Amino acid sequence: MVRAALVTGTSLALTGAVVAHAYLLKHQFYPTVVYLTKSSPSMAVLYIQAFVLVFLLGKFMRKVFFGQLRAAEMEHLIERSWYAVTETCLAFTVFRDDFSPRFVGLFTLLLFIKCFHWLAEDRVDFMERSPNISWVFHFRVFSLMVLLGVLDFLFVNHACHSIITRGASVQLVFGFEYAILMTMVLTTFIKYTLHTVDLQSDNPWDNKAVYMLYTELFTGFIKVLLYMAFMTIMIKVHTFPLFAIRPMYLAMRQFKKAVTDAIMSRRAIRNMNTLYPDATPEDLQASDNVCIICREEMVTGAKKLPCNHIFHASCLRSWFQRQQTCPTCRMDVLRASNPNQPPTPAPAQPPAPAAPANAPVPGPPGNVVPGMMPHFPPGLFPFWGPFPGAAPPAGAAGVPGATDAPGATESAQTQGAGECRFSSLVLKTVSSMPPPPPALSTMSEAELRELEQEGRRGLEARLQCLHNIHTLLDAAMLNIDQYLTTVPDSTTLGDSEDQRDGEEDGEPNPSELRRRRLCKLQTTPPPPDH
Repeated sequence: MVRAALVTGTSLALTGAVVAHAYLLKHQFYPTVVYLTKSSPSMAVLYIQAFVLVFLLGKFMRKVFFGQLRAAEMEHLIERSWYAVTETCLAFTVFRDDFSPRFVGLFTLLLFIKCFHWLAEDRVDFMERSPNISWVFHFRVFSLMVLLGVLDFLFVNHACHSIITRGASVQLVFGFEYAILMTMVLTTFIKYTLHTVDLQSDNPWDNKAVYMLYTELFTGFIKVLLYMAFMTIMIKVHTFPLFAIRPMYLAMRQFKKAVTDAIMSRRAIRNMNTLYPDATPEDLQASDNVCIICREEMVTGAKKLPCNHIFHASCLRSWFQRQQTCPTCRMDVLRASNPNQPPTPAPAQPPAPAAPANAPVPGPPGNVVPGMMPHFPPGLFPFWGPFPGAAPPAGAAGVPGATDAPGATESAQTQGAGECRFSSLVLKTVSSMPPPPPALSTMSEAELRELEQEGRRGLEARLQCLHNIHTLLDAAMLNIDQYLTTVPDSTTLGDSEDQRDGEEDGEPNPSELRRRRLCKLQTTPPPPDH
């Protein structure tokens, strides 16, 4: 506040000094005005004074129509203002031949009116989240929208008249800009009407989201048509308008989003009505029994999503108009399959032919202990470190062929030493998730603490499992690399004379280089895991 007062006082002092100096030089009104318009420093001071007056007028109108701005409204206003100033500078480059004080004043007025359009849009959107709306709020918003609509209509009419009488000029830009602002006022007014009707009703209005969605679809289509017409006319009569690329892209993206939302919302609502089952009293009793969308208790008319979350059907209908995800877990309800559908029966397999009476009973593959993974071919991983063996399952003792030879068990244990690494290192830390309790409110503090500790232990076990998997992957990559380096290459089968010549020249051949890299890899310890 102090800074604004200081800037205003300094600007007034400079303007008064410049005007007084010009009047002392000319002693008459008309020569003084001519002197001020011809002097560049005087015009710079007058421009600054004009911007200060516009700023003061904006603060006064903000107090009248909005009162105190919220932090989100101020942030949106500043962000959009910077983009608008950038587009204005680009417009100055396109219409540099028409640059004049009147041209600067018209663009300043356009930016000034745009700011109040943005604030009105944010304030009407705030109505949906505000529980208490006073009559002062309605009076301010309604009077502001009427004023903005009248100004937009007058400026569009003035631009059309100027283009018809004088031909294509910079008024073409102002005419389309105010036409876009008229569509924004129309959208804001329709949303304000829908919010007002919803606030007046005792029960939530289920179809409000539908009307708002199709309102955005209709006004977005009008904006796209206006921008396409503007770009076509500007390219034909003047040049390519660089300043209109960003707003046109945003309008087309918003229209595409509205079309996608309309299609997806209808599909999600159809799935809700046909696929998703109604929540039973047992489901409501087992859950929290509170709809997180409206924060009210669910008694009847609740739907169960594929993720087993339960909400009011009317709340889901309004939610699916905006986004097609679960409000709790953000699962895409259009891609999720319905878990409540009965599983399709598997096709009947043809009966197997009867085996002869004296046929041997099929057992496990040779040299494979039941319950173990099949071993790798011998020599596939020659540098795999020794690991402690694991005893075979109890049922392995009765398998035919498991104890046929004295060295069979010893051989199976030796070969299973590396095989059990996966089961002993990875699977030993995996534990099943504990079933969720029926209701947390009925549990004591000690039971809740024990439940939290159990969940923490399960999480730590899974983290250790992931760490073990990472270690196994590193070891596998190391062994694969060593295996590839030991495969005999065609270059090693060359003449010994070429090898001798290469060594005499002082440059080792490729086989010698591979042998040295292999020795270095064997002697270098593996890096520690972090």
